Amino acid sequence: MSRKVYDVKEPRCAYCLRGKLSADGETVLCPKKGVMDKYFSCKKFKYDPLKRIPEEKKPFMPEFTPDDFAL
Repeated sequence: MSRKVYDVKEPRCAYCLRGKLSADGETVLCPKKGVMDKYFSCKKFKYDPLKRIPEEKKPFMPEFTPDDFAL
């Protein structure tokens, strides 16, 4: 049994194996459909997990005071 890497609820051209992100970053160059919006998807969609960019979560960094380092 294989495990899904990401839960793909909505397919997007930005995550498609066939598409390449254009220089402007807003459109995808598709060999099947041509220039497409990155949020669009068609029936030829094939998911590529390496194209997904994970959301960056900033690590929690507490603010220290000089009293925290005093002995």
